[in-house]
Amino acid sequence: MSSPQVRQRQGQKDKKVVTPPSSQAGDLNGILKDTKLPEAVKTEWDYKVALAIITVLAFITRFWGIGHPNEVVFDEVHFGKFASYYLQRTYFFDVHPPFGKLLFALMGWFVGYDGHFLFDNIGDSYISNKVPYVAFRAMPALLGALTVPTVFLIMWESGYSLPAAVVAAGLVLFDNAHIGQTRLILLDATLVYAMSMSILCYVRFYKMRHEPFSQKWWKWLLLTGVALSCVISTKYVGVFSFFTIGSAVAIDLWDLLDVKRKGGALSLPEFGKHFAARAVGLIVVPFIIYLFWFQVHFSILTRSGPGDDFMTPAFQETLADNVMSAQSVGVDYFDSISIKHKETKTYLHSHPDRYPLRYDDGRVSSQGQQVTGYPYNDTNNYWQIMPGDIIDPENQEPGHQVKNGDFVKLRHLVTDSYLLSHDVASPYYPTNQEFTTVALDQANGERYNDTLFEIRIENGKPGQQLKSVSGHFKLIHAPTRVAMWTHTTPLPDWAYKQAEINGNKNIQQSSNIWYVEEVPSIPKDSPRNIKEEKKVKTLPFFKKYIELQRAIFYHNNALTSSHPYASQPIQWPFLLRGVSFWTQNETRQQIYFLGNPIGWWLASSLLAVFAGIIGADQLSQRRGIDSLDERTRSRLYNSTGFFFLCWAAHYLPFYLMGRQLFLHHYLPAHLASALVTGALLEFIFNLDPVGLEDNVAHQQNPTPPNSKSAPSSSKGTKDRGGKRIVLPAKEAQSQLALWGAAGVVLTLVIGGWYFFLPLTYGKPGLDPEQVNARKWLGYDLHFAK
Repeated sequence: MSSPQVRQRQGQKDKKVVTPPSSQAGDLNGILKDTKLPEAVKTEWDYKVALAIITVLAFITRFWGIGHPNEVVFDEVHFGKFASYYLQRTYFFDVHPPFGKLLFALMGWFVGYDGHFLFDNIGDSYISNKVPYVAFRAMPALLGALTVPTVFLIMWESGYSLPAAVVAAGLVLFDNAHIGQTRLILLDATLVYAMSMSILCYVRFYKMRHEPFSQKWWKWLLLTGVALSCVISTKYVGVFSFFTIGSAVAIDLWDLLDVKRKGGALSLPEFGKHFAARAVGLIVVPFIIYLFWFQVHFSILTRSGPGDDFMTPAFQETLADNVMSAQSVGVDYFDSISIKHKETKTYLHSHPDRYPLRYDDGRVSSQGQQVTGYPYNDTNNYWQIMPGDIIDPENQEPGHQVKNGDFVKLRHLVTDSYLLSHDVASPYYPTNQEFTTVALDQANGERYNDTLFEIRIENGKPGQQLKSVSGHFKLIHAPTRVAMWTHTTPLPDWAYKQAEINGNKNIQQSSNIWYVEEVPSIPKDSPRNIKEEKKVKTLPFFKKYIELQRAIFYHNNALTSSHPYASQPIQWPFLLRGVSFWTQNETRQQIYFLGNPIGWWLASSLLAVFAGIIGADQLSQRRGIDSLDERTRSRLYNSTGFFFLCWAAHYLPFYLMGRQLFLHHYLPAHLASALVTGALLEFIFNLDPVGLEDNVAHQQNPTPPNSKSAPSSSKGTKDRGGKRIVLPAKEAQSQLALWGAAGVVLTLVIGGWYFFLPLTYGKPGLDPEQVNARKWLGYDLHFAK
């Protein structure tokens, strides 16, 4: 499965192509050097005509009625909004890399859009808000249309017959899911196109393997790297494409070390050159391009915006008009403050109610005063920050700054009690510590140490003053070294379903971050409220990049909440459910994201057939039965196997993910399954029958090892150089069967596409009977009644 194998396609009537007996499967370049091909073979006009027709159809199916609906649809609320933020230069945060979103911003810039509309709600009108939405949608439609001829070119460059190439491209051309995802302001069209280009470029690179380090060899190697960079710069699932190409390259490099290979093994210095060239072209160059898009991202987004909250104060100080920097004030001892959790936005809160004697699991609590997280502003959110060595608050002088590393106490103003943590299990987390409060006499007596907390400012310097809003910190309990923490699961009714506050033993966890939101005790005329105009600071690129990467991966992993249209990987190949994108009650129109069931089921079936063929071939070889000739087996394992590896690499890893998953995650794998389908269709209907007859004859009348030729048992065949060949009549009959199979497949696929067309294009509206007729597997369609 090292790489796609290529061969001279069959089926050229009245054309004789002599293949040297010594040539191995895939040695197309050697064949072309030693053989004078007829002019018709060189031009391959039938492929070019088919490519032109397929390309035109791809543009028609993607662009027809692209202006409908003229409203915000599904995730256009995200990616349209991001394009507007780019044009406004307003900082935002997203879990995907910037390349695909930058393309939308580029299109908006081309048409003179200023980014005034923020795509807030599904159903918002583009017309009334004067948004050039057709231009935005044209970008993914263009890339989606180009994907179809790219699939055809992959099959063509891999040496497959015209029917096989047409079937593979047709499965993508007439697939409702690929069409639906490329007609909207979404990232998947960019991802799938870049993924298909990476495969095509690698096939072209592999075909140049007999001319290493030539100009064309370098060109296709570098273009493969550029395409791979575009994949991973659009979505991080692009790493699956790196695995696909990387696996093929690794096996190819392993073959270069084989002393039995044609031409002998490479010397270690020569092998080192091959390894270094691939490392530069497929790792270094893609990574540099990948970093470049982040540099563009940071260079454009220079103004404060909704993404500020995801970044550290140091990062936010690099943005103009940052509210955090503008509103922050230094915190002094004896200030009254409210403390807010950065991630959940809940306030540190307490009230007179106490923890119950026993929890639901039977554990006994301290019955202390409840300390909880509360989402709204309330007088019970106010705490007075005091020095840790205080004994008598009445004799202390204000004006001393709270600094990084200080040990403090927090006095709850309403109940006049002090925050405390101790070695008692919290309500929901038996491994975490309970937070409660105690009275002043206990706080200065036997519980003194338990009320001490260390202020640890994130990325703070020694002696740095704690500031409101911008000063993110962890509150570390002095005796037990746990960090104050909260989460989203609400407590039972006895705590009014407020959030649990507990002590987290993993103090390095990023969700332990809090900040002082306000300091209401400062008089309005206080000099502390006078703020100097601050200059925008700078940070090195790699510091900003690493911080953003951490935030992206953290929030990507946090996407675990349920969604009504989420689905599991086991459902995707069988197309068990889709996603509702848009509905309009007045016209009963809807866009329902769904693939072409005929095409998906066929492709999924042939994936299983391929695995079965490989298993049967392995078993037959174990039993001494060689059912395939060497050329056919090499092609099946290497070329079709490469496509199957591509499918597996883009599909199986999703089983390991715990985040939200949707049907569109299967689109790259579906494209790979279309390649497998085309290749396997050729194998099934164009299988060399002579090879089978030779093997049957060999089983019945074995030839001695030194015999120069096998016995002939096939009518309509003859020997050429010790090899059995198929006569033109046999070849034409095989090609006719293949065209017939291709015709049947495409007819069924086009029928499925047309039947589900109203759900893909959003028009015309369907009556209940028509809707129910399309609920083949219980798809949750609207307007079924």
